[in-house]
Amino acid sequence: MKMSFSRARLYTLFTILFLSCALQVQAARIPVLDVTAKHRPQVTATTPATDQNLRGWISLGDHGRITAVKRRVGKSAAKATYLPNIRKKITSKSVIIMDAETGDTIFSKAPDNPRQPASTIKVLTGMIAIKSLDNNETIGVSRHASGMPRSKIYLDTKKQYKADDLINAVLLASANDASVALAEKIAGSEENFARMMTLRAKLWGAKNTICRTASGLTAKGQQSTARDLATIFRYLMENKNFARRMQKTKVTTSYGKTLRNHNKALWQVKGANGGKTGYTAAARQTYVGKFTREEGSIIVAIMGSETMWSDVKNLVEYGFLRKQQIARTQMEKSRVAQAD
Repeated sequence: MKMSFSRARLYTLFTILFLSCALQVQAARIPVLDVTAKHRPQVTATTPATDQNLRGWISLGDHGRITAVKRRVGKSAAKATYLPNIRKKITSKSVIIMDAETGDTIFSKAPDNPRQPASTIKVLTGMIAIKSLDNNETIGVSRHASGMPRSKIYLDTKKQYKADDLINAVLLASANDASVALAEKIAGSEENFARMMTLRAKLWGAKNTICRTASGLTAKGQQSTARDLATIFRYLMENKNFARRMQKTKVTTSYGKTLRNHNKALWQVKGANGGKTGYTAAARQTYVGKFTREEGSIIVAIMGSETMWSDVKNLVEYGFLRKQQIARTQMEKSRVAQAD
């Protein structure tokens, strides 16, 4: 009887010791939560709950849905590029900023309102002459041509001039007399040439342009739009001969006269490739030009401006900022689409 009781006590004691050891081992496997983790139960014990980690914590929402991330991406993309209120920074009545690669509109203000184009329309005169005449072809000057008002290069009716010189005079120095001399050489009269200009404008994508003069001087029924000017210039700058001339700040004619480019943007605005200015009392200041930077190329056209160079500078800067914003937004949308 004593032997049986002793064995029972030993068995009980052994069982208690075994359970005690097992509990200690199990306790060692359970991580002890620090103070920070205790107050932030949403952070698992395997991730240290530092402030830095918490700031970067991203909630994906429900399983298989990333709507919250999409919203966050959209907000961040919108804030990435600051765009000024460009309408308050310009005086132009009609404006367009066009993507030179795609033809898409980046910004516009009454882009299809018809207005007198002034000398910007000379880009048509110059391009038609480039396509119609050899550089060394000689051209006479009529009294009608020599009698054009300024701006002009004072052509002499008793002399002959090379087509190359007169084309440069039209595109760089905006010479009215050279414009009419070229028109008469090509079409027989300025009136016939103006009809040719209108047809070429339509062929090159300008639907609302009507020409009455080769020079752009104010004439009844003559009109263009900011969109048409940008469309025409975008097409013309693809011609290497035309683009090469538009990039020159000055040239010397074969008879020794220096022609200076009226397009100040060439040395005042970063990325300027070429452009054409214009002014009449009816048209006010007009301009069309191409600009290229890391973001790509844009065409800027303005009509009815009182502060042309300020408008051009502000629109160019805005145009490239907007291109950055568009590119960033497209990139983010692509990333989200891939994530889905």
